[in-house]
Amino acid sequence: MKPLLFLYILLGVWFTNAQGTISGKFSPAKDFKWLIAYELTPGGERYVTDTSIKEGTFTLTMPITAQPGMYRLVYAVPQDEFYIDIIYDKKEQITFNFSLDQGLNITNSKENKAYNDYFNAITEAQDQLMEYYENGNTSKEKFKTLTVNLNNVQKTYEEKFNGTIAHIFIKANRPYIPGQYESLELFLKHKKTHHFDHLNVNDKILQGSNFLTDKFSSYVFSALPLTINSAENLDQEVIKNIETTANFINATPISFQVKAMHQLWKIADVNAMSNVADYIFEHHLKKLAIANGNQSMVDEITMASRLRIGAISPDISWQKNGKTHSLSTMDKAENYLLVFWSSTCSHCLKELPALHKELKKFNGLKIIAVGLEDNDTNWKKVSATLPDFNHAIALGKWESEYAQTFGIQSTPTYIVLDNEKRIIAKPESDKELIDFLEN
Repeated sequence: MKPLLFLYILLGVWFTNAQGTISGKFSPAKDFKWLIAYELTPGGERYVTDTSIKEGTFTLTMPITAQPGMYRLVYAVPQDEFYIDIIYDKKEQITFNFSLDQGLNITNSKENKAYNDYFNAITEAQDQLMEYYENGNTSKEKFKTLTVNLNNVQKTYEEKFNGTIAHIFIKANRPYIPGQYESLELFLKHKKTHHFDHLNVNDKILQGSNFLTDKFSSYVFSALPLTINSAENLDQEVIKNIETTANFINATPISFQVKAMHQLWKIADVNAMSNVADYIFEHHLKKLAIANGNQSMVDEITMASRLRIGAISPDISWQKNGKTHSLSTMDKAENYLLVFWSSTCSHCLKELPALHKELKKFNGLKIIAVGLEDNDTNWKKVSATLPDFNHAIALGKWESEYAQTFGIQSTPTYIVLDNEKRIIAKPESDKELIDFLEN
């Protein structure tokens, strides 16, 4: 082999495995200390590298092994709230500025500028079309102007950024664009029918990002008939959308299906759609998570469902005067209060006596205090000083049945129940507890 040809081959290999960087500035500088980069994969996140942020400035040197795709830069905890998602193509030297006041500003990256500019432009064009409907406009000429603009925005970005990673997202996001005037009802019907038309659900980069799961969430919770007239009807329509989504992704990796269904479950749970959340878990997420070896997710969701606001509290029993008593058989009261504490918890020993005194003014309140203890020696002494409480003991402390059932991670923990013994509040302090009971 000729030396010059050999050199070209070596240079080609080097450029193929080029090492890119991501650098920039955070402000205010004092609020940022560290940055961790994760590759977003179909099943979650994979650690890549990290660096310190010094006086607001950082540089991440990406490993040669880092593959093109979407990366998550975590700058604070909890990491599922404080992050920036960046497209990394192994070639660009990406720079950006991030401010708590102004947000993200990409200063150098064709990929990320294309991504952000496109979504800003297409969102604005779609919003204009929706405003047309919301304002009751029926002008076919205006409608055509808006749909032509929408189509031009999409076509321009698809053509301009063909061959980039950003193009994968741009193409997948192509919206439904009517060819002629449609009423709002017909438009929404067609928009829902064509929601999945351009989604390449098998693309690993799309699977790794939030793009697909956001698309599924939008479909499940937003692609709904205008005629919904009850919470029950809403649940039914959402569940239909869940089934459509589940069928659409059933050939993808299980890890991705878990991620997608978990996202839907979280949205339903946060929005107090308990019937929907339970349906997702029982019909899809539970078996997928088990098949994916994620028993911890199953356990966490089972507990969250058991202790969600509106759920009937698990039972608690205790001995008093030689008889067994329980929460489930207690006399009717306006409210019930569960207090999880420990006689070895200095904070509890300070807080509970004062609380015991203050709770006397709530006549319609019955209190059960559950001591998480290693033994009953000190518990007997302290509980005797709190005679207005019904006292149960949970030997084994953090590993006890009650600590596990109620997910207790610190003492004291308060849970308030209504007159049907349903969970209605989880105050984080004695002050919050009193405020809740007074209001």
